Amino acid sequence: MTRTILIVDDDPARRAVLASRLAAACYAPRLAADAETAMKRARDERPDLILLDTEGPAPGGIALCARLRADPLTAAVPVLIATPSPADDGLAALRAGASELYRRPCDERLLFARIRSLLRDRATADQLSLRDLTMRELGFAEAPAGFEGPATVALLAATREEAETLRARLASTLSHRAIVLDREDAMALEPEGALPDAFLLAGGAASSAAGLPLIADLRARAATRHAAICVLLADPADETAAIALDIGASAVISAGALPEEIALRLDRQIAQKRAADRLRASVERGLRLAMTDPLTGLHNRRYALPHLARMVERARTATRGLAVLAIDIDRFKTVNDRHGHAAGDAVLVEIAERLRSNLRAVDLVARIGGEEFLVALPDTTAEAAHSTAERLRRRVGERPIALQGGPEIDVTLSIGVAVGAPRARSGDTAEGILARADRALMEAKAEGRNLVTMSRPAA
Repeated sequence: MTRTILIVDDDPARRAVLASRLAAACYAPRLAADAETAMKRARDERPDLILLDTEGPAPGGIALCARLRADPLTAAVPVLIATPSPADDGLAALRAGASELYRRPCDERLLFARIRSLLRDRATADQLSLRDLTMRELGFAEAPAGFEGPATVALLAATREEAETLRARLASTLSHRAIVLDREDAMALEPEGALPDAFLLAGGAASSAAGLPLIADLRARAATRHAAICVLLADPADETAAIALDIGASAVISAGALPEEIALRLDRQIAQKRAADRLRASVERGLRLAMTDPLTGLHNRRYALPHLARMVERARTATRGLAVLAIDIDRFKTVNDRHGHAAGDAVLVEIAERLRSNLRAVDLVARIGGEEFLVALPDTTAEAAHSTAERLRRRVGERPIALQGGPEIDVTLSIGVAVGAPRARSGDTAEGILARADRALMEAKAEGRNLVTMSRPAA
């Protein structure tokens, strides 16, 4: 889909040149010459990005940026602001909510690299927001937000001394914790450890010889791929800046920028990174909830059946078969009738734990109905499957389940077992194996319960 970019500038010549260049690059330019037209078009058309000049339109581009940020309909639209060279204009634009700056006159390669970078970030945020909204509509509300303290910014330069000098330069303006790392430290970071929220590459670590591969390496590693990466360049308008943005830098900043501007840009990137982290965590939490039985913590039917189908496909090349156990709690309705549904829930939770603790990490265990459980054992022979089923039956039946403040309840299981043949014959499917396990379960129930019954092999 063609991305829409709103050009806001009161200079007709600049508008026409920008529109021509954007159209040639397969964007859809929209034009506005004054603030009111810009606000109306931004609200009505929701462009993917806004290009705004600080020298116009009246009463000023920076004031218009602030209005765009304050309006809920346009607050999420990235705003790329053109400023003349003085640093004060850049600081004012950033404080007003600019997503990024570019100085006029600007190299076209760098301008389009900044546009691509902002649109890439916008697309990621939109996808995460859409998935989060879907989870909310399914009833999986976002967890309450926790307190977010200062972030960690990792400083990397050609030498540790250079990085320490940079830390001292930013000390009075940076509101986050700054640490000094070298390349080896950054490459050794693990996803489970304490990770920087942002990297600031300076000096030799940001040069074309070393900095560009380092940006690519940070983006390629699980521990650092979601961090903000800001690059200080002596000339942020050269080809290196455009390449840096295209391979994953979040922002390219002039090495001569005031400490306030560097700190403000880091603040903006860290806020954006943390918002993406929250959305990503919300989506992952929703996915877990969508796949998990809330009472027992086991996988639910929605997850178990497609996963079983994948296990059957994988078993087609195995030397041993896939075993499926259909498990049912004997006379579970009696537990609910005599002791109440809270007692029934306690029984389900305890049985789920006994099943889980007596199976391998590679085995699938799920609650697929009220008192029905499914276990799938990959790379398992018929003899091993029968042995596992008997062990599960004994572990549940040998010890009563104690209710909190109530009696102990004796509970037993009936289990039907079906085994898919190794290098599965053409008729063996997930549905077929599960149906055979269900029929074996019915036989165990009919023969007196508290039994393991093996199904007959598939024809």
